Amino acid sequence: MPGADSALSPHEREILLGVAQAALPGGEVFPRAGAWSAAKLDGFLSTLPATVRAMFRSVLWAIELHSFASERRSFTKLARHRQAHLLERWHKGDAARRLSLRALLTPLKIAHFNDPAVYGELGCAFRGEPQVQKPRTRGVTPAAELQGQTLTCDVVVVGTGAGGAVVAAELTRKGFAVILLEEGELVTREEFNGHSLQLQKKLYRDMGATFAVGNTAFMIPIGKSVGGSTTINSGTCFRAPDRVLRSWEKAGLVELSPEKLAPYYQRVEEVLEVAPAKDKHLGGIAKVIARGSDKLGWRHGALHRNAPECEGAGTCVFGCPTDAKRSTNVSYVPMALKGGAQLVTGAKVEKILIENGRAIGLVAGGLEVRARAVVLACGALLTPVLLEQNGIGTRSGQLGRNLSLHPAAGVGALFDEPIRGWDAIPQGYAIYEFLDEGLLFEGAFMPPDLGAATLPFFGKRLVEVIERYDRFACFGFMIEDHSRGRVRSGPKAIGGRPIITYVVGDEDVAKLKRGVELLARCYFAAGASAVFPMVAGFDELKSEADLAAFRAAKLSARDFELTAYHPLGTCRMGVDPKKSVISPDHEVHGVDALYVTDGSAVPSSLGVNPQVTIMALATRAADRIASRL
Repeated sequence: MPGADSALSPHEREILLGVAQAALPGGEVFPRAGAWSAAKLDGFLSTLPATVRAMFRSVLWAIELHSFASERRSFTKLARHRQAHLLERWHKGDAARRLSLRALLTPLKIAHFNDPAVYGELGCAFRGEPQVQKPRTRGVTPAAELQGQTLTCDVVVVGTGAGGAVVAAELTRKGFAVILLEEGELVTREEFNGHSLQLQKKLYRDMGATFAVGNTAFMIPIGKSVGGSTTINSGTCFRAPDRVLRSWEKAGLVELSPEKLAPYYQRVEEVLEVAPAKDKHLGGIAKVIARGSDKLGWRHGALHRNAPECEGAGTCVFGCPTDAKRSTNVSYVPMALKGGAQLVTGAKVEKILIENGRAIGLVAGGLEVRARAVVLACGALLTPVLLEQNGIGTRSGQLGRNLSLHPAAGVGALFDEPIRGWDAIPQGYAIYEFLDEGLLFEGAFMPPDLGAATLPFFGKRLVEVIERYDRFACFGFMIEDHSRGRVRSGPKAIGGRPIITYVVGDEDVAKLKRGVELLARCYFAAGASAVFPMVAGFDELKSEADLAAFRAAKLSARDFELTAYHPLGTCRMGVDPKKSVISPDHEVHGVDALYVTDGSAVPSSLGVNPQVTIMALATRAADRIASRL
């Protein structure tokens, strides 16, 4: 059995060590992965939920069984080159093996490269552990201190992200008594040191291992702390395109026209202090993207962001260490607290209280909250699950359906010039040329350890690339998806976690392929010596001939290394109760005083980052709720 500080048995640790040494050999500068790297990951795994540990261990045993089947020996007894050959077969094998190997190697790469010596060799700052003890924040109470109590208020809000925090702040501004319930904890800037493994545990639900399955599988990292996913996003702020809002208007949502939503957008942008990213923090990646785009005649420019005092620390996805990014944990939540709201952390809501067709409160463990109105803002993946588990919102058959994900992919490149992507805003620049096609290209740089984890290959070439990480560029893109998925409540055996299914359609696969090709063209036009498409069978492109081969290839969804960050639509708004879950006033059809104000309410895919639109709709919802109260 694993020890108290270990997630793995002795034999499992031996398998992990073999994988580490075969996948992460020594380079000109960095040493081969060894017992230290494996032990560091093993110790970290011991702090994770049992389901995550079980998934990791199952991949180790799958490799061991494959070794017995193909080599007639334990993986631990194979020569180093045979271990590497076996892993290479998985890398080039079917989608299930590729994804399993990726799940195994991702945290291993992070553990190995998240090291002061690695950062120092590259010239990248490595932040230490916080030394300051976190003070207690006024108005914030852990749920553990309120067990057995019943609280009362005008409005109880579940969730502190883009939807919940905004509603809470706007309602307190109007004089209502508000209680905010957050399942995660309050994490402050002193703890935002940029270290991937630690902060994934603190800020992400299940370490970021929320995933969708269908004709491929991909991660959907979502936040779990005060601020929700706004704490871990890159701060990009777009209004929804007019063409999208016009389509909603045409569908009967006449109050969501560009003209009607404009005041709400303006209110949000003023609170967040939205402005274009400053030139001095755009960095080397923006320069090469601009150079390539200019040669190709494409429109490009800085992104609008909610970080007026940004210093370019480069760790947006692990919380802003200077509080420059005005995520809701430093904007709307403090506004709500200043207005008299109460925030309860560590509160997992399980039951919605209904009397005579009206929502009257919530139960979170041993805490009960009674209110005149209930607002759900748990996010597009969790709000429908909570409603389903309570048998609410199911009349139309649309609950949990209509899921859009805005699938994303990234492409990396090596240059002969210094890039130093960590000395810049990770997502500060964009290519706008193809927005009407449903392709939005945005910056996507990461620290060295996470960058290594993102690259889908391993071995000697990986180490060579990371040793030249100061000359590495990465840019990403998202597609305005026509595919749709579904969210259901999972069984108790997995803690009721959402089961997310999503099939990437042929039209969206074609968009993904085009996005990779366009970024590769941009890189080559800018002078890249090598391009990394992160597509199965195409680890590296070195010439236009390689790009032509990629262009001619027949690809499927499972060939792409996909992620998604913008789930929407699972409780979509509509005028017809037979085709939607909530009304134009955000109220759940058939239940009085129960509202939904997160991304699940958004009627369709936006094609752009959604946080400002969710916030604008939540601001409008606060007006509607206030008028009812």
